[in-house]
Amino acid sequence: MGDLNTTYLGMELESPLVASASPLTQDVGNIRRLEDAGAAAVVMHSLFEEQILIESRELDRFLSQGSESYGEALEYFPDLPSYEIGPEAYLELIRKAREAVSIPVIGSLNGCTPSGWVEYAKQIEQAGAHAIELNVYFLATDPGMSALDVENKYVELLREVKARVSIPVAIKLGPYFSAFANMAHRLDAAGADGLVLFNRFYQPDFDLEYLEVTPNLQLSNSQELRLRLRWAAVLYSHLRAEIAITGGVHEFTDVLKAVMAGANVAMMTSAVLRHGFGHFTRLRREMHDWLEANDYESINQMRGSMSMKSIGDPAAFERANYLKVLSSYSMR
Repeated sequence: MGDLNTTYLGMELESPLVASASPLTQDVGNIRRLEDAGAAAVVMHSLFEEQILIESRELDRFLSQGSESYGEALEYFPDLPSYEIGPEAYLELIRKAREAVSIPVIGSLNGCTPSGWVEYAKQIEQAGAHAIELNVYFLATDPGMSALDVENKYVELLREVKARVSIPVAIKLGPYFSAFANMAHRLDAAGADGLVLFNRFYQPDFDLEYLEVTPNLQLSNSQELRLRLRWAAVLYSHLRAEIAITGGVHEFTDVLKAVMAGANVAMMTSAVLRHGFGHFTRLRREMHDWLEANDYESINQMRGSMSMKSIGDPAAFERANYLKVLSSYSMR
């Protein structure tokens, strides 16, 4: 039977199958089920910067009754009680999860500024998290903000957090950089222990009847995997940081493709929401069967086998593939 063992953020894992941040990891019982089903690690649901800001402003309000000491922008965020879980409860959940399971528990911070919640990275470490995932969701809407300004925000955030904790730190980011390979190298140089490719930037819709902007959350599908595979294949062997692929991982073949591109782990949520916790069990079995049928002794044996590490000019390779794809379509 093929060996599925891998490493991620310096941790030994029994397989590349990791449960990504989602509502599933808001409950210790669910985290136990994920472990029992075969998840090799779990990323806790995200603690949002806005939750921390709201909590601190609520405290300030109670300390200064009658004064309008916090900004009008607070109205744009949901009331604190509407959140499923607040900062202090989040830390307690990490503590309970560490006691309940033997697999690594990775904390998740979602925000875009260092000053708002860097201190919580330290508290997440103290609560017992094995590592931290910085889930950076930032849309540059200011015309005066340059691409370099945006990149510097990411690097600054990573450096600030790395300076406060001793556990590994991964950064989850989107693909929308003009020179993503350079950005990856900058984050690598700033101390990132892992790069998580990629954040799914959810697009709202318009309600034409009520003239409102409405949330529109759709589960991923395997078609979304291709962008992740491309960049993992480009970056493999060029970074110290380890690579995680998230978004579009549904079948065991998706996991194998991720590893062949150069990823250490493949993270998933949508597939588990669709098929239940037992989906991890099925994927582990199918991966074992495939390795045995194809004479692989271990999954590490295939890592990076489909990457671009041996290609002298990846940009020219991509250009050739682009031309090949366009010419392959035929009208019938």
